[in-house]
Amino acid sequence: MIRLFFFLVPFLFFGNTNSLFNSWGETGHRVVGEIASKHISKRTAKKISKLLEGATLAYVSNFADDIKSDKRYTEFYTWHFANIPTNSNYIESSKNPKGDIVQAINICSSVIKSPTESEENKVFYLKLLIHFVGDLHQPMHLARPEDRGGNEIKLKWFGRNSNLHRVWDSDILDSHGMSYTEIAENVPSLTLLELKRIKNTSLLEWVSESYSMAESLYKFLPEDTNLGYEYRYQYIDIVRMQLLKGGIRLAALLDELFK
Repeated sequence: MIRLFFFLVPFLFFGNTNSLFNSWGETGHRVVGEIASKHISKRTAKKISKLLEGATLAYVSNFADDIKSDKRYTEFYTWHFANIPTNSNYIESSKNPKGDIVQAINICSSVIKSPTESEENKVFYLKLLIHFVGDLHQPMHLARPEDRGGNEIKLKWFGRNSNLHRVWDSDILDSHGMSYTEIAENVPSLTLLELKRIKNTSLLEWVSESYSMAESLYKFLPEDTNLGYEYRYQYIDIVRMQLLKGGIRLAALLDELFK
């Protein structure tokens, strides 16, 4: 049986229902998984392949979204995000007693690393972890509680109804018209020093980066809310870099957990 975990923390939570059903979109999560597979060690890759019965990181990267349609897994809905108010930070912000994305990554890591956990549990939480590391690098998953992580910031994308959260989840990336493998092959190039800097960061630093980016997106949101080519041109390279960071950091975390 899959074991469910809950953290008891002070309660003050602002819902983010729509964001539970959006997170980089399928393409973005597969990009993160594909990039991670290129950066993990051979030893880690071998252990993960055995656990996942040959499935790739990209293939299982959307598992945490797929199970949302199954009522048995409603306990995991809040694990996809952490709403942080303006001029605050994760440590100071109120936490959801049902869990959030930071707690989720820590729990998943603990299960995977535990010598007493069943293989079934490790497979389940590994699939969740792959997804949540991707979610954390989508800045609107750390965005403001009052608009539910940008879901209430109504916009149009090339004339169609959307919102700020969805634009960053999938609109920018999907309108770019490339497959996940094409995007993974065309992420920004890094020097060895840049790669090292990205890898050598803590979970809370990932959170801080994404939160700061979300605040910037609010601040510089165009007055014309019918977004399209110009907005995509402005931000596509940032999206690509976030996906690259997510993949590199996921690989580093997996190497640590499976060493």
